[in-house]
Amino acid sequence: MSADGGLFSEGEFEEAFGDDHPDTSAPPPVAAPSAPQAATPRASPIAFVAQPEKAPTWAEFSEGWALGLYRDPVFVGVFSGLVLGLLGVYVVLRRAVFVTAAVTQAAGLGVALAFLLGIQLELDIPPVVGALVTSLLATVVLGVRTDRLRLPRETLVGLTYLAASALAVLVGDRITQDSHDVSAILFGTAVLVRPGDLTLVATVGSLVVLLLLVMHRGFLFAGFDPESARVHRLPVSLLDLALWVLIAVQASVSTRAIGALPVFAFAVLPAMAALALAQRVRLALALAAVFGATAGGLGYLFAFFLEFPVGASQAVVATLLLLIALPVARVRGR
Repeated sequence: MSADGGLFSEGEFEEAFGDDHPDTSAPPPVAAPSAPQAATPRASPIAFVAQPEKAPTWAEFSEGWALGLYRDPVFVGVFSGLVLGLLGVYVVLRRAVFVTAAVTQAAGLGVALAFLLGIQLELDIPPVVGALVTSLLATVVLGVRTDRLRLPRETLVGLTYLAASALAVLVGDRITQDSHDVSAILFGTAVLVRPGDLTLVATVGSLVVLLLLVMHRGFLFAGFDPESARVHRLPVSLLDLALWVLIAVQASVSTRAIGALPVFAFAVLPAMAALALAQRVRLALALAAVFGATAGGLGYLFAFFLEFPVGASQAVVATLLLLIALPVARVRGR
């Protein structure tokens, strides 16, 4: 031990570790530069602050539209809103709003199941087929009569909705691939729209509109006064089943394209706004179609320029249309 209280004296330290230990008493030598260099300006602390990104412009949207980037999503949103708005009039008149929510959520479950079966069992099942199967199964379950169960019909609707929602979350948790795709389907986005989705939505939607035109009076008669419809020998149960099958089919293809959230919004909110303004069903159908198409198109623009999720933006625009229609209807009523 050294005299000053250290563990080693200078000689002992050199003997133990050698004389090549670094000399900490002097700064290390600095090599002279080969050529004179300009003084580096001192970085301003403002340079390290994240600058806000520039908001999208109409020129960028026009350029993307010309390239076909935004055309299919906008068309799918407009056409889905139009058809679901028409179907929503029958849904709201029958006071079966949450039936549509249950069917839509079941369609989302079918999409998740199709992805899971493709990953785990390598089964090539198109997501739209999975959505169609589960939504039709939900329609069958909701068609069960609850008289013998001594339960109101709303309990069956709630059971279907909660079961489909819980299973969709559990199935989505087991999917390790394409998780972003499944999340987008469940919560809503039109960014994933493909040309095949547009073709399918347009084809199925056209057939649904055609059947609505043919069976319009039967649907209304069976919905407003089922007892009188039975007296006139109309197949009320068959008409009810046909209507819910149309809703299930349209909801399944639209859910695959734009997500469950905007599908439910299109099937309820435009019809509520139209029925608040119109006194005749035909006018309400026309207004619901216009409001649904408007929510689909403007919702996409709203999401693009303000950088919001597409599905939620479309639902918000549909809600704003309803909030505008309600005070207008109140003023007109006065």
